[in-house]
Amino acid sequence: MTMKALRVIPGKADSAVLDQVDDPPESDGSVLVSTVAVGICGTDVEIIEGLYGWAPPGRQALVIGHEAVGKVVAAPPDSGFSAGDVVVPIVRRPDPVPCRFCAVGEWDMCANGRYTERGIKELDGYASDRFRIGPEFLVPVPAQLDSLAVLVEPTSVVAKAWDHIDRIGGRSRAWRPSRVLVTGAGPIGLLAALLASQRGADVHVLDRVSSGPKPDLVKDLGGTYHVGDLSALREAPDVIIECTGAPAVLADVLGQAGPSGIVCLTGVSVSGKRAPVDIGEANRRMVLQNDVVFGTVNANRRHYAAAVEALASANRDWLARLVTRRVPVDRWQEAFTRHPHDVKTVLEF
Repeated sequence: MTMKALRVIPGKADSAVLDQVDDPPESDGSVLVSTVAVGICGTDVEIIEGLYGWAPPGRQALVIGHEAVGKVVAAPPDSGFSAGDVVVPIVRRPDPVPCRFCAVGEWDMCANGRYTERGIKELDGYASDRFRIGPEFLVPVPAQLDSLAVLVEPTSVVAKAWDHIDRIGGRSRAWRPSRVLVTGAGPIGLLAALLASQRGADVHVLDRVSSGPKPDLVKDLGGTYHVGDLSALREAPDVIIECTGAPAVLADVLGQAGPSGIVCLTGVSVSGKRAPVDIGEANRRMVLQNDVVFGTVNANRRHYAAAVEALASANRDWLARLVTRRVPVDRWQEAFTRHPHDVKTVLEF
């Protein structure tokens, strides 16, 4: 049998094509999943533009797509899954050595870079009618989330961020994050704000967009939406989650957390861009206030489970408003054309 799959030649711009390809081989895993939806993110855009991505060994083309939700078609009796189950596939695979992190299931912290990633690095992704996968890399999802489970993968990234924030904050028995600033109101930023609101924090979100759905999405979380720069904040936040990767914003947030504050960097910057920053002043503030700055990327199975729990506890109508465009896979080009008020765009299969 054959199926539709969105493929690119990594490193070659404008090479993406919706192809007919062979059904996934059984060597990919014992569970067969029918794809429901695949989310589009900045990594996919970079791969389409030829700036990122690696094809599987011995091949030119890579099936993209790493934010996915599907339904089980067939699974072995001992897999823990049954036909009809709503599932989310995990992106990263541990390296074959394995390193000390991959050996304990923390492949998101891989130390030697020999990990692989579905739809990104050396393994075909999920932007196809069907895919096969091992049950150990599938996460069950409550049926009520249905296609909104396409948000699980990006939520897992901020679930990891909060996991590490909580661990760092645990250096003091008195530390409680009461005020949280999120810079950037894209999907990652809004989901970071959601998890902050679920922790009872006073949530502030800073973005450059003043219209469209973003201000209301923040307001409906009980948060405050800001446009401009950090001067709009009257009090220093306990936690800053930076989700833009913009050098100018990075320069603003370094050293701006309150005493014993934490700055988490989730946005990936483009190299070669410069922004003025008084690094001496930033260092002075961080040292004298016991502040911490750290970066995070990807997630492991524990964070996927936390993401599912967070989304299942969220208002479903609010989550549905994050998905601002649903594009049939046959018109996939439209999904990569940015619209002014986009939050999350998904391909539907």
